[in-house]
Amino acid sequence: MNPFHKDGLLGHWRDDLPAGLVVFLVALPLCLGIALASGAPPFAGIIAGIVGGTVVALVSRSPLGVSGPAAGLAVIVFTAIQDLGPGAFEKFLLAVVIAGIIQLILGFARAGIIGYYFPTSVIKGMLSGIGIVIILKQIPHILGYDQDLEGDFEFFQADGHNTLSELFYMLNGITPGAVVIAMVSLALLIIWEQPFMKRQKFTTLIQGPLVAVLTGIGLNLLFSGNETLAIDPQHLVEIPVPDSFSGFLGQFTFPDFSQLGNKEIYIIGITMAIVASLETLLCVEATDKLDPYKRVTPTNRELQAQGIGNIISGLIGGLPITQVIVRSSANIQSGGKTKAAAFFHGILLLISAMAIPLWLNMIPLASLAAILLMVGYKLAKPAIFKEMYQLGLGQFVPFIVTILGIVFTDLLIGIALGMVIAVFYILFNNYKTPFFFSPQKEDETHFRLELAQEVTFINKAAILNTLHTIPPKTHVVIDASRSINIDRDVIEIIEDFRENAKHKGIELTIVGLHQKERTDHRYQFHTAISQKEPSR
Repeated sequence: MNPFHKDGLLGHWRDDLPAGLVVFLVALPLCLGIALASGAPPFAGIIAGIVGGTVVALVSRSPLGVSGPAAGLAVIVFTAIQDLGPGAFEKFLLAVVIAGIIQLILGFARAGIIGYYFPTSVIKGMLSGIGIVIILKQIPHILGYDQDLEGDFEFFQADGHNTLSELFYMLNGITPGAVVIAMVSLALLIIWEQPFMKRQKFTTLIQGPLVAVLTGIGLNLLFSGNETLAIDPQHLVEIPVPDSFSGFLGQFTFPDFSQLGNKEIYIIGITMAIVASLETLLCVEATDKLDPYKRVTPTNRELQAQGIGNIISGLIGGLPITQVIVRSSANIQSGGKTKAAAFFHGILLLISAMAIPLWLNMIPLASLAAILLMVGYKLAKPAIFKEMYQLGLGQFVPFIVTILGIVFTDLLIGIALGMVIAVFYILFNNYKTPFFFSPQKEDETHFRLELAQEVTFINKAAILNTLHTIPPKTHVVIDASRSINIDRDVIEIIEDFRENAKHKGIELTIVGLHQKERTDHRYQFHTAISQKEPSR
């Protein structure tokens, strides 16, 4: 029975509302930080978060995915804004609209199938790599060293340092008040995870992150009169505060449609569409694997939803949107059940930007860093490394390479490195096992070689070496009755062996190769048998 078969968006509001609140707390500083890291107005990140949480959530069929501004696009956005000259941001917004249109087309063209070609080892490596990056990036914020913007997940940082060197520089900027708030927040989060707390009914509605944030606000107010523990505004959330409703509306910006003839805009739009689509598909695959109910997101529909979201975000002054794993995993870890959690988070972003920015600006970054630290730990638990190691090197090596690539470069490069290693292992295993070969049980003068369903040119060397080891004056059966596709290169090896067998006194029987149809450079075989295998 489907546990989600309930009418309306609010069918699981008791789970989705508190999960949406946690995602909102995680998303708020990330939206602002990614905007600042992108060289865009801070409110552009909030707009993207609102659109991702409302529009995309409603159109998408991803049950647990959360969309918003993505750190992986920050470099592209920053470079584009710097290169477009006067009125750059308005020009850039037009590129966001174009990127959304391209994504919409990709969705209708069924390009979402690309997401299914990433192996599990790489996806799990992506999740663990992101978890490690989150942990490394939040340690300075926990100590009150906030020189690197929240939302900057690149190895080489905007402040001139890198992820690892920042861990040394932070020792020169420790803020005692922030450390106390972070430690108290972490303690509360850990206590909330204990079984005895989960048995309390109130914890289903009052999540640990909310308690940590409220406690952080209270401690911040308490420390304000203490010279040692007082926290400067630079260590707090900073949302733009409009002086009126018209001031709030004034923060929305519109694209410069006079640039429709500018080819540079289209290059930026195409680049963003490709990168954003790839990041979204990777996140969809990862989120579905984290889903306790193992639901499957329709990837083509997701691309369409992202396209609509980017069109709207670009039209009203927002950054480009993708589905994002940090917020999605926070949603899952907080007990979200349906896409209503993502929608609630979008509504909360909208309300906070309109009505309560002053209150939100009292939240210490140290409290939010504690929340993200817990998210990172759950993504990169030691048990995951143990599990992947036990699966063998074919799974473990791509997993580790993906992690190292993400930690020391960025998300897409890390994924690409992991894919290269995963493909190498696939080819290596394919090279080793294109066939089954053994002497017959009666004696060692009868040999049988059974070809696999797919035999490619990669298998040439293995087959050639095996046939070369067969001694003279023996009986050999080459069985291709189960093969569907065999490369012409392999056919030539078998034909050459047929001629060579005559001179070596080898009695050869070939099964399943007489009916063939030429298809490009390959032969497609039917299961009919050319000769009967000699009785033994």
